[in-house]
Amino acid sequence: MTSMSRARVARRIAAGAAYGGGGVGLIGAAAVGVLLAEVRLARRHVGNGSSGRVPVADGVYGWGSPRSGKAGSGGAYGVPDEPPLRLAMLGDSTAAGQGVHRVGQTPGALLASGLAAVAERPVELRNVAQPGAQSDALDRQVALILSASSPVPDVCVIMIGANDVTHRMPPTRSVRHLSAAVRRLRTAGAEVVVGTCPDLGTIEPVQQPLRWLARRASRQLAAAQTIGVVEQGGRTVSLGDLLGPEFEANPRELFGPDNYHPSAEGYATAAMAVLPTVCATLGLWPAEEERPDVSRREGFLPVARAAAEAASEAGTEVTAAMPTGPRGPWALLKRRRRRRVPEAEPARPSV
Repeated sequence: MTSMSRARVARRIAAGAAYGGGGVGLIGAAAVGVLLAEVRLARRHVGNGSSGRVPVADGVYGWGSPRSGKAGSGGAYGVPDEPPLRLAMLGDSTAAGQGVHRVGQTPGALLASGLAAVAERPVELRNVAQPGAQSDALDRQVALILSASSPVPDVCVIMIGANDVTHRMPPTRSVRHLSAAVRRLRTAGAEVVVGTCPDLGTIEPVQQPLRWLARRASRQLAAAQTIGVVEQGGRTVSLGDLLGPEFEANPRELFGPDNYHPSAEGYATAAMAVLPTVCATLGLWPAEEERPDVSRREGFLPVARAAAEAASEAGTEVTAAMPTGPRGPWALLKRRRRRRVPEAEPARPSV
């Protein structure tokens, strides 16, 4: 599917989500029977993503550093009374870190450590993501994050969508739930970064024709998610690499033991893709990298076209730009350079 046709489908799904429609499908009805048969076979090998122990990564990161040696009255990085930045993770098993056994290997811990290193401040992580979650679970997760007993996070990272595809949630409904979650978090004052639906066409036990259908469905959903998120004031990062070409080429290295969830190296790859956008949304990324680089095919595009291009290239960021244009809202598409994420330190329990 070309980026232009993907853009048209994404616009239809996003419009249906905004106006309450529910009839826009990700794949043709004739393919559903084949898809369901293949899904049943695949699930015997990879499970449904709803079981398994997940390391609890909540806590404060960056509280010890070469400069200070330890946390103390001068702050973790020697800055007097500098409060921690607050990072929240929401979404499914990908955001939770299912598939690894050590806290420091989870995407939340990696992002918290990376953000702490860039900001030179401690970062307090709270993760409410749940394995097996679909987008309709975000309402409860947002309520937990915005509970009166907890301060509003500075930035929230959401990773969601894979289970919506495998469980055949209507894409308009999926995008509607995600858009509502972003709207609530932005209204409360939090910045929001969404890792869009990964490319499910590279899960190793999945065979054709499901592999092709899964790739098409996941990319269409990712593009529609981008439109919905950007319209609510959030930013998106394509997570095609999470189960995309890089993983397909190195399945033993980048898939976890269940051949479905990422390994520690896979989560590090995803964290490297998301970290620059998390830093940028907090004003922590170098100013010179915020300007579009024509040599890297960055620039301003109609939001649907930007969403379609991002869905095809992992690590691509889309954020709102000019509010209107000849073809509707516009967005800035950036292909940020990936930088190595520092190895996550052990978290200090938050108090």
